[in-house]
Amino acid sequence: MGILNLTPDSFSDGGKFNEEKTALQHAEKLLKEGAEIIDVGPQSTRPKAEFLSSGEEIRRIGNRISRIKREFPEALISLDTFYAETVRFGFNEGIDMINDISGGQYDQEMFDTVAATGLPYILMHINSSYETMHDKIRFEDITVEVNRYFSQKISELLQKGVKDIILDPGFGFGKTVEDQMKMIDEIQYLGFERFPLLIGISRKSFIYKPLGKSPLDINEETQKLHLRVLEQGAKILRVHDVAHTKETLVQFLQKNKKC
Repeated sequence: MGILNLTPDSFSDGGKFNEEKTALQHAEKLLKEGAEIIDVGPQSTRPKAEFLSSGEEIRRIGNRISRIKREFPEALISLDTFYAETVRFGFNEGIDMINDISGGQYDQEMFDTVAATGLPYILMHINSSYETMHDKIRFEDITVEVNRYFSQKISELLQKGVKDIILDPGFGFGKTVEDQMKMIDEIQYLGFERFPLLIGISRKSFIYKPLGKSPLDINEETQKLHLRVLEQGAKILRVHDVAHTKETLVQFLQKNKKC
């Protein structure tokens, strides 16, 4: 999954792809480098980012999703939003899945809207409100906490008829460095082996801050962690650097004699 931020304020690539021309060029680059899914994000969720309404998200998206679908019909489009209204707009533009960082907690209409679309839904672990999403909480056992959360939310989704669910442990959101490294070590125990796991650790601060590096200087460390989570069963990697991640994926598949 390649990341396409339509934002002026994302922490590592804000302002690079928020114009229609640059967005399409980046989508093409991601696909050529090996991405199968393009995750379109109209709102930054970094710490202290500007809070946007659904209307502003929709304005930023404009016709970019439909243009990408028209010019690159092989691409699967994921829409990164916690608003039901934005999901409805994206559905009409042709999105293929919904990437909701909030687990349905920031918009009460989200789960019903997901059910109405029939699209796959990415369920992420996060704190319960937008204002506290980045508050660091030290859990007694992060793996138990994430699984407890997943269990509750999956039950709600299944009751509404949503069955195509992807689980995201929520790296970079309200967790200590120690807890995130523990999650890396225990990926195989996250989820319930019924739903695929998506891992999004690209350019996350729990990797670069302890090393005293910038988000753009941790590719080698990130790929090593990508390999570790793949070996534990992760199915989707959400990344900025598709080319190097594709090399890691090929390495993993060759090692496991799957290609």
